[in-house]
Amino acid sequence: MLELQNVLFALAGTLIGGLIGFFVRRTVAERKIISAESEARRIIEDGIKTAETKKKEFLIEAKDEVHKLRNEADRENKERRAELQKTEKRLLKKEELLDNKNELFEKREEKLNRKYKEIELREKEIDESLERERIELERISGLTSEEAKDMLLLGIRKDVEHDAAIMIKEIEREAKETADKKARELITYAIQKCSADHVAETTVSVVDLPNDEMKGRIIGREGRNIRALETLTGIDLIIDDTPEAVVVSGFDPIRREVARIALEKLIADGRIHPARIEEMVERARKEINQIIKDEGEKAAFDTGVHGLRSEMTKLLGRLKYRTSYGQNVLKHSIEVAHLSGIMAAELGADIKIAKRAGLLHDIGKAVDHEIEGPHVEIGGDIARRYKESNEIVHAIESHHNDIEPQTVEAIIVQAADAISAARPGARRETLESYIKRLEKLEEIANSFEGVEKSFAIQAGREIRIMVKPEAVNDDSIVLIARNIVKRIEQELDYPGQIKVNVVRETRAIEYAK
Repeated sequence: MLELQNVLFALAGTLIGGLIGFFVRRTVAERKIISAESEARRIIEDGIKTAETKKKEFLIEAKDEVHKLRNEADRENKERRAELQKTEKRLLKKEELLDNKNELFEKREEKLNRKYKEIELREKEIDESLERERIELERISGLTSEEAKDMLLLGIRKDVEHDAAIMIKEIEREAKETADKKARELITYAIQKCSADHVAETTVSVVDLPNDEMKGRIIGREGRNIRALETLTGIDLIIDDTPEAVVVSGFDPIRREVARIALEKLIADGRIHPARIEEMVERARKEINQIIKDEGEKAAFDTGVHGLRSEMTKLLGRLKYRTSYGQNVLKHSIEVAHLSGIMAAELGADIKIAKRAGLLHDIGKAVDHEIEGPHVEIGGDIARRYKESNEIVHAIESHHNDIEPQTVEAIIVQAADAISAARPGARRETLESYIKRLEKLEEIANSFEGVEKSFAIQAGREIRIMVKPEAVNDDSIVLIARNIVKRIEQELDYPGQIKVNVVRETRAIEYAK
């Protein structure tokens, strides 16, 4: 019983203690809450106070900044107003100055107008006075002013004409006394400074052979090698009893030189057959073209003529293989250039134009075999085509008086051409006419349709004609030969007879691959 009481007391005590602890903790918690709320209110109040303080500070700073800006703006406005006032004062001064000047100008203008009116009145008075004097002079002299003026001019003209006639007679007398002497001295001086050699051109070239056995190899089996060479080059190959020599004959120097070079190459190579002959002839043609170019450049360099186009230089080089009455045309052109330059220097004319025109005056002869017309006209067209100056073209076209020479340089080229051609032994008429006959012979043959090329050989006693096999058949070549014979008989004068040999050759070429 006692124990139960003790347990109950214990339980009651525990319960009472728990309740007391609960109430105590609750009281403590409430106090903490109250304290926290109080602290929060204090913090809020402090924040509000701080914010109010910051706000006041910001407002004060903003007011200070606004005050500063306002003061600065006021200062700038004052400065601008002061500057504007200065500008206004300057403008007022200028305006006042302009007004004064304008007033001064108006006064001057008024003064000038008065003077102008006075001058007009004076002029009118002078004119009236002159008119009265003229009328009085006409009355006294019995002549009008126009008649008096004509009389005065007539007297002056007579005096001038008389003096001019005396002067002209004196000049003519002096010119006649000195012109012939000076001309002879000038020409003699030019010839002495330019004494060119003249070598007579021939129609044959001689090729030396290493031995006489080579003649048989050149002829070939049944003459196929010699026929191939003659057909490809258009020359006549003469193989006779002359020891260790073969004669290459042909009127065209270029063809003859091609044949000579090709034959020398074949002899050096040792392989002589139609295919090899064709190859060597082509190589020789290329060499001749290079020689022509080199000769043209050398002629231009030797005469001091620069700036020629390459086509013009090649045409100039072709003159090396062209003759005129037996005279080499390139040597003749170089000589004319030197003579023209010397005479131009003595006469005070343009040396460059004279030399250039002298070198190019016979340029038409380089292609006159291929183009119809006189070489003077052809040369002028060539010079014009390759942009030579009008002075050069005129000198070329007038050097044979086809047109009247209009410049000193053109007359100088005429004289130099005549001097070069008139040298003793410079030209031979017979050779020139012979070559012209051979050229005409080839021209007739080439004029027929289907003819590919033709060669005058055997000193003009034979014309060998190659026709295009695809354009001409075997039956037609007989008609072509007959028609060519008729044209030759009608248009040419020649001794003996001319053999017309028409060849039609067909080739078939294939390549093994």
